[in-house]
Amino acid sequence: MAENNHTDVIYGLYNDEEDLLRAVKVAKRDHLDIYDVYSPFPVHGLDPLLGLEESRLHQAGFIYGALGTCTAFLGMTWIFTKDWPNIFGGKPYWSVPAFIPITFEMTVLFAAIGMTVTFYIINGLGPGVVNKHLDDRITDDKFCIAFDKSLVNAEAAESFFKATGASEINSKTI
Repeated sequence: MAENNHTDVIYGLYNDEEDLLRAVKVAKRDHLDIYDVYSPFPVHGLDPLLGLEESRLHQAGFIYGALGTCTAFLGMTWIFTKDWPNIFGGKPYWSVPAFIPITFEMTVLFAAIGMTVTFYIINGLGPGVVNKHLDDRITDDKFCIAFDKSLVNAEAAESFFKATGASEINSKTI
């Protein structure tokens, strides 16, 4: 039997990020359980208010970069000392300074591709994925706070949105 993955939410749209930040502070002060907050761009100071931890994507980037460095350096070592040992312009077979540009480029390439793929996998993005969204304007010029109707009283949520200056209050099943 298929699971019901639908959530009934009530959400308020805000016109300004400062209004959104003030509303999140009020929601936290009043112990309202926020389902999610949406914005068209990153809002400075929002993550600590919501209790979100710092992303570990930079750690993955370091690992991918180290893998690229090792791949380039070990690959060139094998090529120039075992597979194709030629002396170019009097340089030795194993010339570390000559390896630096390619090693740097491979480090950047592996880190960029690895972090992009990791980002898409973690966030459930990619070709053919249909993501749930509340309102098309959230990606354009509106800021949104959403509450799960099963966890928050609808009347309390509506009065919260009115008190914090929401420009619109809507309800939707996502």
